[in-house]
Amino acid sequence: MDKVISSDGTEIAYDTFGSGPALVLVAGAMTDRLSYGPRAAVLGEYFTVVTYDRRGRGDSGDQPEYAVECEVEDLEAVRAVTGATYGSADSSGVMVLLRAAAAGSAFDKLSIMEPPFRVEGAPPAPHRYLERLQEFVAEGNPGGAAELFMVEAVGQPQEQVDAMRSAPFWAGLEAIAPTLVYDALQLDGEVPKDLLATVAQPTLALHSTSSPEWLQRATAAAAAALPNSTLLGLEGSFHDIAPEVLAPALVNHFLG
Repeated sequence: MDKVISSDGTEIAYDTFGSGPALVLVAGAMTDRLSYGPRAAVLGEYFTVVTYDRRGRGDSGDQPEYAVECEVEDLEAVRAVTGATYGSADSSGVMVLLRAAAAGSAFDKLSIMEPPFRVEGAPPAPHRYLERLQEFVAEGNPGGAAELFMVEAVGQPQEQVDAMRSAPFWAGLEAIAPTLVYDALQLDGEVPKDLLATVAQPTLALHSTSSPEWLQRATAAAAAALPNSTLLGLEGSFHDIAPEVLAPALVNHFLG
């Protein structure tokens, strides 16, 4: 593990794997850099893969006040120190990467996977979602924030989440749950067409063929709003594509 200092003094932890052109992976909600170890191991045959903890997660620091621009600065700090020319993001992490690209970050190419924009057919956003997340965090109840995300935002059965609360890994979920507020602020509902129109980099927009139709449509809508994009569906599971399936598509896009 290494660390780099972001613009506001926050320490951002990162790991590197493999060798070759540097590729930064940007995590989605409720994940940290360790979650991307299996993907990094496969992609490390072709790239120097960089995984990092977004602020407030894992071994990275945080600040009392949050702004979406802070995470753009964090990503740029990681990109600059590693010399990365490629960026790849999942889910809500897609907005961090696209904001960075729109702000002029020196990535040559990008890939995104299933940004959960609220397109036609998407489940309605939970009532007062951001406000309720903020309330849970302010009350010192990160478990409540995690449950809200899992049950009302993702759609997991309540009984399944109730069972998770007694599992050893629940403490880890509670530790990262306050950053759900950050993800909610990054991803403000509909496809941000004006911002995406300013992203010039060639972008591969990926979705799993086993994800809900609305997530596939959200990916297609993002691809349509990007000036230079390719849309590709790959065999996978819910909101995920196995590293062995994902790798050839990324290698072809970034190195082909």
